[in-house]
Amino acid sequence: MLRIWAPDGIREIRPGDDLVALIADAVGDALADGDILVVTSKIVSKAEGRILAAADREDAITAETVRVVASRTSPSGRTTRIVENRLGIVSAAAGVDASNTPEGTVLLLPEDPDASARALATGLRALLGVEVGVIVSDTLGRAWREGQTDTAIGAGGVRVFEDLRGRTDAEGRPLTVTMPCVADELAAAADLVKGKASRRPVAVVRGRADLVGDLDLPGARSIVRPGEADMFHQGADEAYAAGLAAGRAEHA
Repeated sequence: MLRIWAPDGIREIRPGDDLVALIADAVGDALADGDILVVTSKIVSKAEGRILAAADREDAITAETVRVVASRTSPSGRTTRIVENRLGIVSAAAGVDASNTPEGTVLLLPEDPDASARALATGLRALLGVEVGVIVSDTLGRAWREGQTDTAIGAGGVRVFEDLRGRTDAEGRPLTVTMPCVADELAAAADLVKGKASRRPVAVVRGRADLVGDLDLPGARSIVRPGEADMFHQGADEAYAAGLAAGRAEHA
């Protein structure tokens, strides 16, 4: 049985705060071996001082952008950019967040979410004496579907995939490509109890102890599909324009 809950008692996070101690105080003695904590990236970023004074959020997005995947301007004049950031994550606005931050500032994603997750898992294991895993989550949109879900951008001591390849389904047929991204599934499930405005930035998942393991397990960076394997490397309009330009150059 899977059980997920979000403890109360975690105050507003400030730069330099000890997240291990604050999370440990909030969960008390409720943690057990095999539990997985899903921690919102926003509090990790705040504790790590990833707050940037920025009069213009667009400038901050540009600074965090490695590659523009698509850009659209609405009839109202608002431009939305889907970009690849320095972590390899493709998202709107490069993960730059201007909500729940002091006026005139924006919040950047953790510099290395996998390292942040491993540090939290290491600290909680040492302080509480239980073998737990940690997922750092962030809210992302999805191609082809409306709405957003929380997704794993960092992982420490957690298997991010459940590799079912080589097994058989209920009818005895071999599974050849089935590899659920359980880290993303857990991040999305945890958001159901954390919420966006409830001041519960941490959730505890119990019932998947099989996913908890060594701290040097591959992190969430391994979820990001490399460019050479990405069939949707550009937005539709951008891909069309690039193909048209290439065709014209070839026949010039």
